[in-house]
Amino acid sequence: MPELPEVETTVRGLARYLDGAKIARVSVNRPDLRRPFPPGLVQTLTGATVTGLGRRAKYGLIHTDRDQTVVFHLGMSGRWRIEPDTIEKHDHLVLETAAGHVLALNDARRFGSVDLVDSAALDQWPPFAALGPEPLGNDLTPRHLHQAFKDRIAPVKPLLLDQRIVAGLGNIYVCEALFRAGIRPDKEAGKISRPALERLVPAIKTVLAESIEAGGSTIRDYAQPNGELGYFAASWRVYGREGEPCACGGTVARFNQGGRSTFWCPKCQK
Repeated sequence: MPELPEVETTVRGLARYLDGAKIARVSVNRPDLRRPFPPGLVQTLTGATVTGLGRRAKYGLIHTDRDQTVVFHLGMSGRWRIEPDTIEKHDHLVLETAAGHVLALNDARRFGSVDLVDSAALDQWPPFAALGPEPLGNDLTPRHLHQAFKDRIAPVKPLLLDQRIVAGLGNIYVCEALFRAGIRPDKEAGKISRPALERLVPAIKTVLAESIEAGGSTIRDYAQPNGELGYFAASWRVYGREGEPCACGGTVARFNQGGRSTFWCPKCQK
């Protein structure tokens, strides 16, 4: 599933063609993805001007001058295609700008979603209302994590995946951040020291920033809007590297944690 860096990369790619653009034509080529397309989507977007793009957690945002925001989620296999030569079977939503640019939301497995939300009410929209702070923003601090983890006996990794604690973190980048911070993923969250949290917060921010710079990680069907593959996977230090040597001299291990594969180094993560 595309995680925060992949969504951020997607939004930045779309912004080059959509920011400030007038949408001249909208096509919806099937009734639904994970759930139905919003009623009135075509009518609302046709003739609208895009006033900005953004991201919240793993959702992309396309703001318009109609006081409505398109909120999209890429699901498992979704991606936006820019200037496709032809419209394919799985191009379910197609936008054409007045300048002639074509952008198609392609989702073969249809686990993604598209919603239309009043821009002024975005923060109160149910999927957003309970979200924690953005990991790249100033609100993610060691103090925030200390308060969120206080007296918790649950392992730290599942708590970092809890979107109510930190918005947008996924399995790959939590594994990588915990490795960089030297924290074992099954450690009781309430027992993590303040110095460890002081290492963890910058580790989270750094690994996300590096992945965004690299265009994200290519997993299954993910590609950037321009069709290029993200290459951050080449920089993974533990994720997907079970049995390979760690830089510390140990060996990367894997175990199942909450139905997800957790990768870590038992020698340098304590």
